Amino acid sequence: MSARVFVARLAGIDVFDPGGEQLGKVRDAVTMLRVDRQPPRVLGLVVEVAQRHRIFVPMGRVTRIEPAQVVLSSGTVNMKRFERRANELLVLTELLDRTVTIRETSAAASVVDAGMEENRNRDWVITRLAVRVQTARLTRRRGQLSQLDWNEFDGLALQESRQGTDTVVAMLSDLRAADVATALLEMPEKRRLEVAAALDDDRLADVLQELPEDEQVSLLAQFADERAADVLEAMDDDDAADLLGEMTQDDQERLLQLMEPAEAAPVRRLMTYEDYTAGGLMTSEPIICLPDATVAEALARVRHPELSPAVASQIYVVRPPAGTPTGRFLGTVHIQRLLREPPSSLVSGLCDRGIGSLRPSAPLDEVTRHMATYNLVAVPITDENDRLVGAVAVDDVLDHLLPEGWRERDEDDDEQEATHA
Repeated sequence: MSARVFVARLAGIDVFDPGGEQLGKVRDAVTMLRVDRQPPRVLGLVVEVAQRHRIFVPMGRVTRIEPAQVVLSSGTVNMKRFERRANELLVLTELLDRTVTIRETSAAASVVDAGMEENRNRDWVITRLAVRVQTARLTRRRGQLSQLDWNEFDGLALQESRQGTDTVVAMLSDLRAADVATALLEMPEKRRLEVAAALDDDRLADVLQELPEDEQVSLLAQFADERAADVLEAMDDDDAADLLGEMTQDDQERLLQLMEPAEAAPVRRLMTYEDYTAGGLMTSEPIICLPDATVAEALARVRHPELSPAVASQIYVVRPPAGTPTGRFLGTVHIQRLLREPPSSLVSGLCDRGIGSLRPSAPLDEVTRHMATYNLVAVPITDENDRLVGAVAVDDVLDHLLPEGWRERDEDDDEQEATHA
């Protein structure tokens, strides 16, 4: 695990983008209690930007937490005003000062601070609490200050008997997005909608990407337009473009108008490409570095927990600007090469220029042959001016090569195996 960070000490410290520009200040952290005593996941930070406007920044966007600053992986954030959902808990506002019981001694204590750590899955979880043991009212002593593991307290878990969605959401919190998608498909339609509505935007976006497209459209249509737009913003841009492509033109435009312009722009661009072409398959957010970036900086980008293994397998070096469409594409650096070089080396000297790139109009079979020829798990896509516009990863190629409805057939096969076992 990474070094423990106490949430109360984060209050008021500055939040910066990768370029060193201040975005705002930390005001709180958002978590969600579980039905057992396992440490709860920290979903994100509440950040106050200009004029007391508070927004939500997912923990997946946090690259570094230091004593005096929080650094994000991107300067692009959703500026929608933060609103706490029913199943969420604000750590500083609602968890501190809460009365809990220490299991070993049965002593009552009040929560003073909460320590969070990053686990092996790159999730931030609250692992310890600092508490003050309550004393008799007639004494003047403030009580002993102690630190104990989260699971050493009673009074912090959700009740199993609750009839809402909190229990189900808590039980699904440790599952992979694909497994949560399978669980949703097994629920009655009404219950499926209730559970989906209780998921935070980033979690719901991940789960939607694992559902068949007709189920994605059906589920998203049940939400208010503002929530649907928030979820689309949280999705990978290529998946959001595919989902919008299944809707009517009026629905597409209405939701795109509600999205943040910076989030909608790459989705609009992807929707202009034909299906089963490199442009229709690619993501416009691969890992991009400028020539003066070091190996250490590139590896820090690759470690980002929200990246798929295919996207994280290589970085693309370009001339400024670094956002797609970029400046001139210079070449690809594979992660194996990064691991073999000194941290201070510049990525511009490590580029593999031999594998080339493809145009957005390249058909699926050409993309497949190119990846097979050079043993790639991702391929850069450039326009006629040699500007990088995106990358196609092998998982997107497989999704289009497999027969339609392959997810449902896998589930049917599993049921048949269970029947004959």
